[in-house]
Amino acid sequence: MAPPAPLRLHNSLTAQVEDFVPMTPGRVGIYSCGPTVYSYAHLGNLRAYVFSDVLRRTLEWRGYQVDQVVNITDVGHTVGESDLGEDKVEAAARRELKSVQELTGHYTEAFQADLAALRIKPPTHQPRASEYVPQMIEFAKVLEQRGVTYQLADGLYFDTSKDPEYGVLAKAKAGLLEQRELSAEGKRHPADFAVWRADTATERRVMRWDSPWGPGVPGWHLECSVMSLELLGRHFDIHTGGVDHREIHHVNEMAQSGAFLDEPDTRWVRTWLHNEFLVAGGRKISKSAGRMPLLRDIVAGGRPALAYRYLVLMAHYRRQLDFTEQNLIGQAAGYARFIAHWGPGGADTAPTTYDASVAQLGAAARDWLARIDAAVADDLNTPRALAEIRAMMRSDLPFDEQRRVVLAVDSVLGLGVGAEPAEPDTGGAVSSPDNPRLPEVEQALADRQRARADRDFARADRLRDRLRELGVEVTDTPGGPTWRFVTGDTSG
Repeated sequence: MAPPAPLRLHNSLTAQVEDFVPMTPGRVGIYSCGPTVYSYAHLGNLRAYVFSDVLRRTLEWRGYQVDQVVNITDVGHTVGESDLGEDKVEAAARRELKSVQELTGHYTEAFQADLAALRIKPPTHQPRASEYVPQMIEFAKVLEQRGVTYQLADGLYFDTSKDPEYGVLAKAKAGLLEQRELSAEGKRHPADFAVWRADTATERRVMRWDSPWGPGVPGWHLECSVMSLELLGRHFDIHTGGVDHREIHHVNEMAQSGAFLDEPDTRWVRTWLHNEFLVAGGRKISKSAGRMPLLRDIVAGGRPALAYRYLVLMAHYRRQLDFTEQNLIGQAAGYARFIAHWGPGGADTAPTTYDASVAQLGAAARDWLARIDAAVADDLNTPRALAEIRAMMRSDLPFDEQRRVVLAVDSVLGLGVGAEPAEPDTGGAVSSPDNPRLPEVEQALADRQRARADRDFARADRLRDRLRELGVEVTDTPGGPTWRFVTGDTSG
C-alpha cells in the first residue's frame, strides 16, 4: 500500500518549502494565534483559522496526533498595537456599556460559533490570556535575570539589541526596524517592546495585576510565548498566524522566547506558517480599514457559512484572496453544486486517515486519492486538490468509487460532503442549495452588480424588481449588497 505523499510546507523562517518532520515521531504541536475578543471576528480573521484547520486535518490525515493551541486574548492588546495606550478590550467594554467579563464572554462565544459553522475543529486547548498572568510575570522575571530587559516608568521593555537575530523571521533589512515609533519616553530603540505595561499616574486599568515593575498588565506578545510553553512544552513544531503577525508580533515572540530558553543552538519553533490577507479592491479587510464583513452577513444573505470555507479553499493560503460580492456569488453557487452532486449520507462513516481510505478503495480510485493527496501535501494546495476532484468527476471512474474518494478527502477539506446541511439562521429565509430559483437568482444578482458598477441604475432597478419577483430581498450596504430568499412568496 503506497504511503501518503511527503508533506512539504513553506517555512516563513527560511522562506523555503521544506519537508515536514515532527520533533517527536507521531506527534505534532501547533500554536495558532487567536483572536482579541473585543468585537466579532471578521472574514479576514477567519481565513487564518480555516487555513490552520486544513493544516491540522492534513496532519491527522497522515496519522499524526495533533496538539493545537488557539489562545483567546482578553487582556494586553493595546489600541493601535503600540506599547502605550488603552487596552482594546477595556475600550470596547466601556463603549458597549458592559463589564470586561461580559464583553469577552460574548465575543468568545461568537468566535466559537463561527468556528463551528465553518467546520473548524475545536483546538485541543483554548486558553485565555488573563488566566496565565502569574506565569507571564515569572517569565518576565527570567528575562530580567538574563539581562535582556530594562525598566521605564511605564513598564518593562525587551532590549532588542541583545538579540543578534532579531527580525530574522520578518527578513528585516537594515533600517527597517528603525522605522517604528519611539512610543515610550526613554525607550532605547524603536523596535524594543513592552514585556510588562505598568499603570501610570494618569492611567489605571480595570484589569491589573501586581508585579515587580508595578501594577499593570502583560505586553501583548508575552502571552503566546508563555501559554505555548505551558501547554506545548519548551519547543513545538509549528506556529501559525496571519502574514501581518510575521513582521512584529511573531518576531517579538521569537526574541523573548529565545532569551527565556537560552538555548542558542536550538530554535524555539522549527516551522512558521503565515496565511495572506483577505482583500477587497486591493485593500486589506480589517477593522481599522472600516470594512468588516462577517460570517453572519453571508448567512443572512441566504448562503451557507461553508460557502465561505469553499471560497477560501479555492485560493492558496499564501496568496491574497479578493473578496467581492460577485466572487462570493460564484463560489457559493459552486459550493452548492459540489455538495448537491455527492448527495447526503456517509460522512459519519468515512475513513479519516489516508491509510484507512486506501484500504477501502479499488486500484483506480486509489490513484485519484493519491493525486488529491499529493496536491494537499504540496504546501496545502487546496485549489489544486479541488481541481483534481473536478477532473475525477469527468473521468470514467464509477460514481460510487468517486464518492468514496471525496468522502475520504473531505476529512482534510472539511466541506461537509455527505453531512446533513445545517439550517442557517436567516430570520425565516429559505436558502437551500436545492432551491430551483437559485441559478437564476445568482445570475440576476451578478448582472445587477455589473449594472451598478457601470452606473446603469435603471437596469439595476429592473433587476431588483425581477429579484423581488423571485422572492429575493436585496439590501445594499457599504460593504456590498446582501440578499436572502423570503418566505411567503408564490411567484416563479
